[in-house]
Amino acid sequence: MAKAKATTDTRHYDVVLSPVITEKSTLLSEHNAVVFRVAKDATKPAIKAAVEALFNVQVTKVNTLVVKGKTKRWKGRPYTRSDVKKAVVTLAEGQSIDVTSGI
Repeated sequence: MAKAKATTDTRHYDVVLSPVITEKSTLLSEHNAVVFRVAKDATKPAIKAAVEALFNVQVTKVNTLVVKGKTKRWKGRPYTRSDVKKAVVTLAEGQSIDVTSGI
C-alpha cells in the first residue's frame, strides 16, 4: 500500500487570497518582502503558516494593514468599496517568492 502524498491544507488557500502587484510592492521585493491580499479575519500566525506551507519558504515577520474602502459614485448614486486587508510578509535571507507564477 502506497503512502498518501502530504497535501497542503485547504484552509491556507482561504487565508492568502492573491498577491498585490503594485509599484510599491515591487520596491518592497528588493528588501525581501512580498505583499498579499488576505482574508479580513486572518491573524498573523495564520498568515505566516499559510505562506510557509504554500510557497515552501521561511517567514521572519508579518505586518498587516486594513485599507478602508473609498466612497465612489456610479450613475449618480454613491456606494462604498469593500475594505481590504493586506499582509506584508518578510522572508528569511536567501528566500524568494515568484508571484508571477501560479501556485
